Amino acid sequence: MSLETSQLNELHWLMEMLHNIDVGLVVVDKEYKVQIFNGFMENHSGLLPREVKGKVLFDLFAEIPQDWFERKAESVFLLKNKAFTIWEQRPYLFKFDSYRPVTGSADFMYQNTTFIPLLSSTGEVTHLCLLVYDVTDNAVHKLSLEKANEELAILSQTDGLTKLFNRIHWESCLQAEYKRWTRSQHSSSLVMLDIDHFKNVNDTYGHMVGDEVIRHISALIRHHVRETDVSGRYGGEEFAILLADTSLKSAYVFAERLRKEVENAVVKYNDIEITYTISLGIAEVEPCIKNYEAWIECADAALYNSKENGRNRVSLHRKQS
Repeated sequence: MSLETSQLNELHWLMEMLHNIDVGLVVVDKEYKVQIFNGFMENHSGLLPREVKGKVLFDLFAEIPQDWFERKAESVFLLKNKAFTIWEQRPYLFKFDSYRPVTGSADFMYQNTTFIPLLSSTGEVTHLCLLVYDVTDNAVHKLSLEKANEELAILSQTDGLTKLFNRIHWESCLQAEYKRWTRSQHSSSLVMLDIDHFKNVNDTYGHMVGDEVIRHISALIRHHVRETDVSGRYGGEEFAILLADTSLKSAYVFAERLRKEVENAVVKYNDIEITYTISLGIAEVEPCIKNYEAWIECADAALYNSKENGRNRVSLHRKQS
């Protein structure tokens, strides 16, 4: 076998290998016209190599952001160094469908792409090689893990029955709000509320009905609070609502509106219909309150005052002059 024949065979094998590797391979010139388009690209785009030969890349694949791509490519042409883009930065370069059996839920193929400068015999970069890697399995796995961790984080902060924040989380929010107040001295109020005669509800109708009442008041709280407010279950049938940037007077308006809506509501569970009321206490943070625990105590004392004076009412913690 002659040297020329051997070299031709090696070139043939090389081209065959590049055409069939499980990685996308595209070569473009400085005008971004396609020169090489391998089997991976053909299979996923549905375009034959002869159909794309000499065509501008952006005309073939409208999803490629031209300005971004040209900036990326020009640095490769100029510096003669590789460049990379990963799926976390840009989910894909070529929008291909995902056919991975493990990740059938993916809407498209996630890709990592390498930009490689191709030098001529004179050392000039005349062409750019794109290597496109299908990383859908890894991307979907990572995204699923992140989503699961986010859901776990939410669950760790949430009371299962009420869907409000649990005591640990809302107390940490209250502590952060108190620290913020020490710096800015802005108005901020804490509302504590309790379901009146809740033990009678459980004793008369059972705990399933009692749970329904708790869910009912929780839903009303979620309906009335703002996105910036923090509401949580303090324990049992007692709840806390942190009204940031809210004066005592404005907090009273909020609490009275909630109290009246509860008073006029009817809770239905199967064929049982019951009414209930709540008692509330409010404390606005002020200099004499030395920590967030003392803030809770002030609001709780106001709540106790409501219960001692007939229930179904709102009481305010008297501010110190």
